Amino acid sequence: MSNDPIQLVLELPHRPAMGLEDFLVSASNASAVDLIDRWPDWPVGAAVLVGPEGSGKSHLANVWRLRSNSVSLPAHELTRERVPALAANGAVVLENLGALPDEAALFHLLNLVREQRINVLLTSLVAPGELRVRLPDLASRLKALPVANIAAPDAPLLRAVLVKLFADRQLSVEPQVIDFMLVRMERSMAAAARLVCEADRQALALQRRVTRAIAAQSLDRLGY
Repeated sequence: MSNDPIQLVLELPHRPAMGLEDFLVSASNASAVDLIDRWPDWPVGAAVLVGPEGSGKSHLANVWRLRSNSVSLPAHELTRERVPALAANGAVVLENLGALPDEAALFHLLNLVREQRINVLLTSLVAPGELRVRLPDLASRLKALPVANIAAPDAPLLRAVLVKLFADRQLSVEPQVIDFMLVRMERSMAAAARLVCEADRQALALQRRVTRAIAAQSLDRLGY
């Protein structure tokens, strides 16, 4: 089982990149990468990755799943009946806390972090304190967990992501075209994926490389 530091993470609908070798680290995601790299030396056996949609939470969670040999489950599928089997595995990834239907099930699972020394990695769109949790004991438990935030990507990361996304599609794009996109697009990983997909589609339709004109048309079509 490897504990080598992570380099980059991207979530691509056409080519899921779920390994370590292409993960760019910047100030916006460094704390989340550090959290994964520090396992199994976490202060407690559970932790939370927080970030917007498309920010790389699921990818980092998958990296941890492979390292810890954990099982992965969407939060909306967690039930009290499933907790014993999950805990028996010793490590669990639970994705998207905001969709959790059974708070008692999660509370039971987190109790087993202490009682059976299992590990649990949770992902969430918002910080634990911002979740609508009805069970006071669960709310308190979640707020006490270590949290690593993935912020909106900074300019250097987003530029590198655009280059990587185009390269994954075997497209070479001039730096000035990348910069043109960068100053006009929404600052998010999801927006980068949408923009590259649209530019690729336009370039393919016109049988041309991705130019500034195609970039401008793609930005316009996406409403940026």
